[in-house]
Amino acid sequence: MISIRSRSFILGALGAFALAAGSARADSGDPDLIFRKSTVFKLLTPNDKLATYAIDDPGVEGVACYYTIPEKGGVAGMFGVAEEASDVSLACRQYAAIKFKDKFEQGDVVFRERRSLIFKRMQIVRGCDAKRNVLVYMVYSDKLVEGSPKNSTSTVPIQPWGGSGDAPKCADFVKG
Repeated sequence: MISIRSRSFILGALGAFALAAGSARADSGDPDLIFRKSTVFKLLTPNDKLATYAIDDPGVEGVACYYTIPEKGGVAGMFGVAEEASDVSLACRQYAAIKFKDKFEQGDVVFRERRSLIFKRMQIVRGCDAKRNVLVYMVYSDKLVEGSPKNSTSTVPIQPWGGSGDAPKCADFVKG
């Protein structure tokens, strides 16, 4: 049986190695962690968790996207080398007056994050449904050799905000 003192030393050493090894976190900008919930208990290493994050759309002021991803625990998760599952849920919302910063192409990347040490990424992309004046966001994962069909879609109808008059038309900001 491992003593509590030995277990604390082991966990501390493993934590230091995890920090030194780096993690498989964001390629572009850090998301805001809203909360995490454990889903699988692990005795000596971190638990498996579901984590909910928020990002602001860098090209459209007034829109935030929230996504929930599974995070592997165990030794591989602790060192940032676990290949994470492709299951991601997504919800995007207007929280202020919408202002487009620039023109964009359909499917432009809003956010990208590594989901394994080298080969797998999760991406949130944006498009415009010009007919309905709705921003459409999709999250999916891709892999160097084989992607995943798992995805989620969220929409943000562009509405006037706080008596600001007419809402902008996303079609006016789509390239091409």
